Amino acid sequence: MNGNPLYHWIALAVSTALVLPVPVAILAGWTPPWMRKRRAGMRLRAYGVLCVYAFLLVNSIPRIADASFDTVMACMNVGLGFIAAGVVLLLLAERKDSGAQHASPVEPGEG
Repeated sequence: MNGNPLYHWIALAVSTALVLPVPVAILAGWTPPWMRKRRAGMRLRAYGVLCVYAFLLVNSIPRIADASFDTVMACMNVGLGFIAAGVVLLLLAERKDSGAQHASPVEPGEG
C-alpha cells in the first residue's frame, strides 16, 4: 500500500543530509555566509526549516513501517501542522529581518 520502503529510506537519507545540518549549525551559533546580512531572524528561520524536516519525518516513517491507511493519513495531517508552523516561522523571520537594520560593515572612510 505504501510503496517500496527503499524509496522512502532514500528520500529520508537525502533529506537528512541536505536539510538538517544547516539549521542545527545555525542554532549552534554559526551563520552561513549568504545570510550574514540578515541576522535578526536566524533562529526563527532555523526552527522553520526544522519544522519542514519534521514534516518529512512524520510522513516517511509510517510509510517505511508499512502502517495502516488510517495511521498514514493521521500522520499526514500532523505533517500539515508542521508545514503550517514552518511557514509561520519563516514569515516571522522575514518580518523580523525587514524591521532590523542590515549588519553591513562600515568602510574606514565612511561615517
